[in-house]
Amino acid sequence: MAVFNSFLSIAMDFPERLVKLRKERKQPQKALAEQVDVYITQIQCYENGSTQPTLDIIRKLATTLEVRADELIFGEEERDERLRLQFEAICQFDEEYKLLA
Repeated sequence: MAVFNSFLSIAMDFPERLVKLRKERKQPQKALAEQVDVYITQIQCYENGSTQPTLDIIRKLATTLEVRADELIFGEEERDERLRLQFEAICQFDEEYKLLA
């Protein structure tokens, strides 16, 4: 349960990091959406925090923005080896279990 609560508090900062990284790379929402293969409204929802991306979309966002997935998900102070290993372990789950995680 502690890991889940930790993930929730970390995930709350995801929208701000996504906006910051996108703007630093001078990527309009529309261009990012096209590269990640989602609708622009989906990018807007990620950025305003109303929805969370799947792990597959996080991977695509990280690749497109040229950052590691943990940089996109975790704040600098939150990134440590233990969290990175937990995230990598979740990435190996079957799709059904990823949704549960």
